Amino acid sequence: MSTTTIRIEEDLKARIAAAAENTGQTPHAFMLEAIARTVEQVELDEEFHRVADERWAKLLATGKTVSWDRAREYLEARARGERPRKPVARRPGS
Repeated sequence: MSTTTIRIEEDLKARIAAAAENTGQTPHAFMLEAIARTVEQVELDEEFHRVADERWAKLLATGKTVSWDRAREYLEARARGERPRKPVARRPGS
């Protein structure tokens, strides 16, 4: 494991120490966890955008999509524990 030095303003350092104490962690462990969570969120955001870009490209290529009304009906049925058929992608207006 390597060592990295960061400069932190005194007020932020005090806030980190207080927050770490409230969670029962050392300031070091608290900062590592915060960094790890932030990196994970950035990675999730990147994956979300990658999938969205793929789906947008597919929509543009095929012209087919699922209407929000059909998607919502499907999701609401799933939330009620039902097993509805997945909505079929169609060209808008068809």
